[in-house]
Amino acid sequence: MARIKGGAGLVVFVCFLIAAVEGYDIQAFGVAAPGMAPELGLGPSQIGWAASIAMVGLVIGAFGGGWLADRVGRKPVLLGSVALFGLFSLATAAAPSYEILLWARFATGLGFGGAMPNLIAVAMEISRPERRTATVTAMFCGMPVGGASAALIARLAGEGLEWRTIFVAGGVVPLLLLPVILLLLPETRPEPHPEADRNTVRALFGEGRAASTVLVWAAFMLTLVVLYLALNWLPTLVVDKGHPPSEGFAAAMAFNAAGVVGSLTMGAISDRMGWRGPLALAYLALAAAMAGLAAADAPVAILALSAAAGFLVMGAQFSLYAVAPMLYPPDFRAAGAGAAVGVGRLGSIFGPLIAGELRSAGASPGEVFFSVAPVALAAAAILVALGRTTRRLS
Repeated sequence: MARIKGGAGLVVFVCFLIAAVEGYDIQAFGVAAPGMAPELGLGPSQIGWAASIAMVGLVIGAFGGGWLADRVGRKPVLLGSVALFGLFSLATAAAPSYEILLWARFATGLGFGGAMPNLIAVAMEISRPERRTATVTAMFCGMPVGGASAALIARLAGEGLEWRTIFVAGGVVPLLLLPVILLLLPETRPEPHPEADRNTVRALFGEGRAASTVLVWAAFMLTLVVLYLALNWLPTLVVDKGHPPSEGFAAAMAFNAAGVVGSLTMGAISDRMGWRGPLALAYLALAAAMAGLAAADAPVAILALSAAAGFLVMGAQFSLYAVAPMLYPPDFRAAGAGAAVGVGRLGSIFGPLIAGELRSAGASPGEVFFSVAPVALAAAAILVALGRTTRRLS
């Protein structure tokens, strides 16, 4: 392994910045949509497709980026992925039509997808075994920080913020990170064993790993159903309960800010106590928090329960990022993480759609919140099963 310039902490910080750019982009699209729609002549369905097509690209990019990184190295794939989402965020800003917007968003998603399993692999490979979960969760705290930054910038700028400027910022920052990545990030890919089996399908499903692979994929998917429903719908549902937009914004900020604290806390607990029990308990508490949000009406209660939900769901999700690569041999660490990220991201597509369909069918905001409590309970059951499966493998 190459020597780490500036220490592992600096590498994690660079990865944190990359994750923050993705968090910014996710929130930025929602912020930009009201200005984008009239200028490009987009209806609600077209806005929905433009938002979702980036997630489709991310799914494909996660599978491809993880597979490629185990063969040519983490650093070149990460450089290419960051360049891709930077350039196509700029292309989004310059899009003159719906068709070009779709292609730009799809390619942006490909870049994000390619970057994610490499960030996970780098964090795993530069950290001490007893600090791996904490390292991964610290790095992925960049996502809620980026999301909160986009929302805060939009709130402070108000009506004067032009939608194209939002994506210009999201494109310039990753391009500025390229020389930093080139200079500071080491190549962490373990030297491949000359007799190692290079078949990815056998790595994922062979040697008794089929059950753990399917279970971790299911855990990712269910967690992201809850997370992306909240990211996309929390402010709207709070307003639909009869509260002013300022309280919807406050709930979203509390969700993201507590998510950072939850990620760091859950990562530290998982390293100290093991991930099995703490994550299962976190999902049980998440179900209670979402059920509480369904019933809550007082602003203080909504704010506190939004923070609790963010703490729990982000803490659980980012800890899972550390769990997934532990299930596979070093030669397939990025591919295993990429597959989990790719399949799990289907949940990021389903979550917002579930909320939209429920609201269209006449469900109240409380009923939408309550609908994801069983999802969190199912994730808790899956974590218990995953814990038993991985104990048998170890």
